[in-house]
Amino acid sequence: MACNKDHTKIQDYMKDLPIDQGGVGRHKCAACAFERGYELGRQMIENFNIGETISNLEESQAQNQRHKSPHAAFAMGYFLGVRDYYAAKP
Repeated sequence: MACNKDHTKIQDYMKDLPIDQGGVGRHKCAACAFERGYELGRQMIENFNIGETISNLEESQAQNQRHKSPHAAFAMGYFLGVRDYYAAKP
């Protein structure tokens, strides 16, 4: 199934990700991976299975996430989510 989500807001992050043309991440939506990582980081979730998360992503050949590493996207999203968690604390 192909990803039809609007990932316009995070396209700048996609440009910085490494290329991934093979393995379990092939053609998976790196933008969805970024958003999932961000959600988990923002909630400070510490236990998750990144392999399962990547495997369950929809495919995408669109925009700047085309051929980008969903693993790196997830990690970047998680980092930024954790950063925003701490920034929001009083």
